[in-house]
Amino acid sequence: MLAMRESLEYAGAWVGVKLLGILPRSVARFVGAQFAFIAYALRPPLRQAAMFNLKLAFPDWTEAQRRETVRGMIRQIGWMAGEFSQFPKYTAQNIARIVLVDGSENFDAARQRGKGVLFLTGHMSAWELAPFAHALYGHPLHFLVRPVANRRVDALINKYRCLSGNQPIEKNRSARAILKILNEGGTVGILADHNTDLEESVFVDFFGVSASTTSGLARIALRTDAAVVPGFLCWDSTTRKYRLQFGPAVELVRSGDEDVDVVANTGRFTRVIEDYVRAHPDQWLWVHRRWKTRPPGDAPIY
Repeated sequence: MLAMRESLEYAGAWVGVKLLGILPRSVARFVGAQFAFIAYALRPPLRQAAMFNLKLAFPDWTEAQRRETVRGMIRQIGWMAGEFSQFPKYTAQNIARIVLVDGSENFDAARQRGKGVLFLTGHMSAWELAPFAHALYGHPLHFLVRPVANRRVDALINKYRCLSGNQPIEKNRSARAILKILNEGGTVGILADHNTDLEESVFVDFFGVSASTTSGLARIALRTDAAVVPGFLCWDSTTRKYRLQFGPAVELVRSGDEDVDVVANTGRFTRVIEDYVRAHPDQWLWVHRRWKTRPPGDAPIY
């Protein structure tokens, strides 16, 4: 029974990616958005999480503002599905038609330090497109992934992700691999904006609410002196292109007490993410239960 279900999941993923992939990009994006709206409508828990999160983050907003933000988020997710299906068509010669890079000097300066780069990012806009495009611009990287339960679906997704030269690192086996890559002056992309289990996290403010946040990024940065460079993708409605925007490397706090510094630097990284979400609220993944894990003794939020 399990094998049959996994086969159906793989068949559905394969057919979806292939069907969107044969469509022109504009049509694939449109179809992806329509499917995203349908999927969202059929999943009440997603609707509840998105609206609840927006009330936490923007308590002064009206319901209309929150609904409009959610509509923008769904559209972005659907467009990402369309973009993902088009990955085999994107090359170093045509990627500038789709993604522009701002602040490349910040990334270049970080690389020139020679101690590796930690690409700090989050689930913004078509986030799968950010590392893919950056590799086509000449900067392939390694990225942390949490494997999909269906191994064949996982292989399909990673095949597309790696078409531009990137390589995945399984999150549960990442520490040694990351240290090796950074020691060689490489780049590792880390999505640092999701809820994290207690044993892997520290609590820092995110939109004024304590959020369980990965401590691994700060620990690695402190121990390796790798540069932590924020890089986020956003949709620019004026140019009708995506923009991959790199900020200056985040300056690390170093007091000599690693545990204190991990919390302080994780807070800094999280503030960078929050600032970007505030600037583009309709492009962040509000359906994720970001504040699910609570400090011991605190009541559940959701």
